[in-house]
Amino acid sequence: MDLIQINHKCYYFQGPVNVGYINQGDFGVLIDTGIDKQVMKHIIRKLDEKSLPLTHLFITHAHADHYGGAKFLQTQKTILTYAPQIEEAILRNPVFEPMYLLQGNRPLDEMRNKFLEAPPIEIDHIVSEGLLLFGSIKVELVALPGHSINQLGVKVGNILYAADGYFGSEQLTKHKIPFIIDADATLATIEKLLSMSGVGMVPGHGTYEENPAKTLIENYDHHVSIVTTMYETLHQFKDGCNFETFMKEMCRNWEVTLPSLSVWSLYRTALYAYLIKGIEDKRISYIIKDYSPCFILND
Repeated sequence: MDLIQINHKCYYFQGPVNVGYINQGDFGVLIDTGIDKQVMKHIIRKLDEKSLPLTHLFITHAHADHYGGAKFLQTQKTILTYAPQIEEAILRNPVFEPMYLLQGNRPLDEMRNKFLEAPPIEIDHIVSEGLLLFGSIKVELVALPGHSINQLGVKVGNILYAADGYFGSEQLTKHKIPFIIDADATLATIEKLLSMSGVGMVPGHGTYEENPAKTLIENYDHHVSIVTTMYETLHQFKDGCNFETFMKEMCRNWEVTLPSLSVWSLYRTALYAYLIKGIEDKRISYIIKDYSPCFILND
């Protein structure tokens, strides 16, 4: 992971999961940690080589790829850790993530991997949207829900660490149906980001852009395309479609492969998020039919 300097105080480590870093004087804030101990070792070494301080840690949301290295960091440095409300409960009890992905059941061993469950961490301060000081570093926490229930981005000056509020183009192409838990909130978050003129952004996955409007519009259109495919799929089933068939047809249309229960559970959650949008928009109705939820497009 390369340490890329954006301006006099803002940096980020570019990798599969980006890690932000802000420095001012004797204070240094890390924004997320990457997926595991090895990533964190590399980050600590790079900061030490450049004599950059590390005094605070902010976790944007409780997905394992964004905080997997945090436990190791807490054992190596005296550091204050901040996290959003609700997300912090999962950070302290990481088994909640594979549990909710498996509908609340005790997760199978396959679900308890480093991509879905990181080591538990201590949280010193639970925070919400608004202004915050990390020592002398003044930031604005920005609510960016949709991908996660209470994800917060970090804005310092005209730079926003946007976490998974949106994705780089390559990630949209790779995952095809991005992981979300709330489709309406996801679209509203992208609209919110588009309204921030003159703000450069670092996504959780992708590259920093001084003007991210094109990528944000691509994200918005991508989600709308998924919603359109949903309605087209349900249109084929005049008497309703059970979820298993709906998921199979959606994954087939978007050429998604499901090699494991972990991957299946992620796509299942995302597809339910789009269905919920359709239901709340009064475009879709549902009933229980033949012992299964059945979804019907309202003509």
